[in-house]
Amino acid sequence: MWVSAGALLATLALIALIVVITWSNRARDAAIGWERRSAEITILTRNIDATIARSEAALGRYVLDERPATGTAYYTEWRSAGWQIGQLERLVHDDPAQARSVGTLKILYQRRGAELSPAATAAAAHRGTVGIRFLYQASFASTLPALRAQLEAIAGAERANLDARMADTQGLVTRADRYTGWLGWLAVLIGFGALGLALLAWRAFNEGVSARREAEAQAWRALDLEQAVQARTRELSDANAALKAEAAERAHAEAQLRQVQKMEAVGQLTGGIAHDFNNMLAVVVGGLDLARRKLHGPRREVEFHLDNAMEGATRAAALTRRLLAFARAEPLLPDAVAPAELVEGMLELVDRAIGERITVVTRFASRPWHVWADPTQLENSILNLAVNARDAMDGAGEMSLQVDNVSLAEAEIADLPGGDYVRIRVGDTGKGIAPEHLHRVFEPFFTTKAVGKGTGLGLSQIFAFARQSGGDVEIDSELGRGTRVSLYLPRSVTAAEEAAARVVPAGVRRGEPPPSFPGAAILVVEDDPRVSHSTVYLLEELGYRPQAVSSGREALELLDRNPDFVMVLTDVMMPEMTGTELAAEVARRHPEMALLFVTGYVGEAGDAGDLAGRAILRKPYTAEALAAAVGTALAGRLSGSRRAATDEAAE
Repeated sequence: MWVSAGALLATLALIALIVVITWSNRARDAAIGWERRSAEITILTRNIDATIARSEAALGRYVLDERPATGTAYYTEWRSAGWQIGQLERLVHDDPAQARSVGTLKILYQRRGAELSPAATAAAAHRGTVGIRFLYQASFASTLPALRAQLEAIAGAERANLDARMADTQGLVTRADRYTGWLGWLAVLIGFGALGLALLAWRAFNEGVSARREAEAQAWRALDLEQAVQARTRELSDANAALKAEAAERAHAEAQLRQVQKMEAVGQLTGGIAHDFNNMLAVVVGGLDLARRKLHGPRREVEFHLDNAMEGATRAAALTRRLLAFARAEPLLPDAVAPAELVEGMLELVDRAIGERITVVTRFASRPWHVWADPTQLENSILNLAVNARDAMDGAGEMSLQVDNVSLAEAEIADLPGGDYVRIRVGDTGKGIAPEHLHRVFEPFFTTKAVGKGTGLGLSQIFAFARQSGGDVEIDSELGRGTRVSLYLPRSVTAAEEAAARVVPAGVRRGEPPPSFPGAAILVVEDDPRVSHSTVYLLEELGYRPQAVSSGREALELLDRNPDFVMVLTDVMMPEMTGTELAAEVARRHPEMALLFVTGYVGEAGDAGDLAGRAILRKPYTAEALAAAVGTALAGRLSGSRRAATDEAAE
């Protein structure tokens, strides 16, 4: 009975031990499965990081060489990273915390793809350095570090899970060993039955050892993978440094190329200007030589040759002023002006400039708006556009000249702010401009005219004038159908009010020449003796009493000694004391004194603000221009008006 009971108990114990050992083995197998999955997840996170790194490296090469094969490598690596993230999501679907982390990883992956997409698109469109700029901007984004941090967080969580599961496995193995020991003691009681249980325990023990070895092997493989990722990261860093060095070398080469192009452009400009000046000097020298030869001949022939010489000198002066304006050495002297009235008043000049074979069609706004701009520069710009239209039509055709009041939306024309503008449009029916040249017409020194026909300064000067005046220039051309150039200047209500309230000096009526004041004492300040003698001679011819000095210091000393002077005519550029500095001192000591500036180049004497509102006579000038400028300045003094009223040029 006790034996039966013992046998029964032994059988029950054996059954219990078998059940416990079987359960331990299954738990151990499950733990080993979890260990494998943790290792797979860890390896997959490293693969995702490496794939994304390879994709961005391929993109770096793509924006540099813009080759389709490089772009395909980038897109392939990027899609591979997305597929691997999908695999990672499948592995962690039964772990809520890891599933949420992978969801965040997918969002970061999509966001990083959006940051890199502009660079890839620019490279696919062959937009040059635009792709590099986009890639450079993307390199500063926080998405990539966040993505890598998320991968590291997922891998770290799995490593923690792996450690816990390895501990569980070890515990299960230990428990199985303990149960196997009990089974051995039980084998003494139940004989061969216990031997079978011992064999089962031995097999369980061997499986535990194999599991430990496999776990250790997986750990070593993970370590090898981490070292491989680190090595790949170093390779990517070296590749990035090489790309930066290549970019710097390319930038240096581009800078050298730009310098070569600048020097070539300067050489072309010098040749064009020398050609034009030689033509003008040929007219001047030839005219003067012929006039000297005919000095005792018929008066009409002498006057004809002198007129030719004067015309050549005037053209040379106009070219010099154009060069100064382009070099920003000719200051803008803005004033209130209505472009419609200005254009209408210069139609006769335009007709003379373009010839009789060109028909001019005009259109003006019913109510002229005013702008705040330099009238002389505006006239030069319009005349320049008219001459360009004439050349484009080979001297025959139809030219349209329109002045309209327009309201523009924000950035409707280039980068102009929204508001009211006056549009001056000059159109022709000429041959037009080729599309490949249209975007270069405003570049300095660029011209579509034949060699010797132009210096390439006209449109660039107009562009600079428009920008300095707060406006812009737009060009529209089609081969065989002509060209239209539109000059936009912002409307100025203040300029309109000033034009309406402008005071005319006493003795000067609108439309009439300014009066003269014979016998008035004028102090001439000029450091060039030839210009000084010429000016004094012209003033004496006009009936004035001039006296010349060569510096501002001498002028101030003479003014303090002689109270008879009513006006100072001074050059702007002089050594020691400039004309603007002299004018400031004269205004302080003799506030009633009239002032007239004479200038051919302002340069460093001051900016346009120093000469704004002043009477200015530009070199070279004729006796008529000198008489008009002096008369207007003296009339303003005698009427109490200190505002400048004229800005004459040699015509």
